[in-house]
Amino acid sequence: MPEVEENRYLEDVNNWDIKREGIHKISKQFKFKNFKESMEFVNQVADTAEEEGHHPDIYISWNVVKLILYTHAIEGLSENDFIMASKIDDLYKEMCG
Repeated sequence: MPEVEENRYLEDVNNWDIKREGIHKISKQFKFKNFKESMEFVNQVADTAEEEGHHPDIYISWNVVKLILYTHAIEGLSENDFIMASKIDDLYKEMCG
């Protein structure tokens, strides 16, 4: 995906960062009150990822979950990464307001 297109899609998701060194990826950190909330969110993301057939890399600490999205098959970003990012943002909004 050309950078111009990546930038256009990036405008449609809420505060995701883009990494353009090597394989292009988008990432975001989500903060929670505690570890239990972090895990509840991760489980919701996992369910959505299974439904979509699009799985993020997930890093969990006590009250922070970091997600990284890119399309492994093409070793870069595709429209599906941004769709999944939007769905993850919706999950977070539903859970944390």
